[in-house]
Amino acid sequence: MDEVDHQLISALRHDGRASLSDLALGLGVSRTTVRSRIERLQRSGEIVGFSVVLKGDTARDAVRGLMMLGVEGRGADRIMRQLNGLSAVRATHTTNGRWDIIVEIGTSTLEELDQVLAQIRRFDGIVSSETNLLLSTRKSAG
Repeated sequence: MDEVDHQLISALRHDGRASLSDLALGLGVSRTTVRSRIERLQRSGEIVGFSVVLKGDTARDAVRGLMMLGVEGRGADRIMRQLNGLSAVRATHTTNGRWDIIVEIGTSTLEELDQVLAQIRRFDGIVSSETNLLLSTRKSAG
């Protein structure tokens, strides 16, 4: 990928519905160039799809948070299975550094979030945790 490809991807991330003409004008290339680059990026697997973010998707959870977990020993796989079984868990991520797992949680109220956090903290093998509330979302991968 060259600089034009990176600029094209950035423009598509900003507005995935932008016309070929608008993209071409913004990048200083022809419509044909934009179309062929998008097709090439799709064929190569760099662009794997396009999505729509609905208003309801962003309003799904009134209270959202990220919970970072420290896991004792080799219990991460078991804990991931337990986490993925909770309805309030939106996503789980393994990571490196101080924390072993990052959990995205969404609930309707702070009280529900508190209950979920307490439930997770009681999982066998959790040795430490830290939670941050998400206040607003400026950009979402959708």
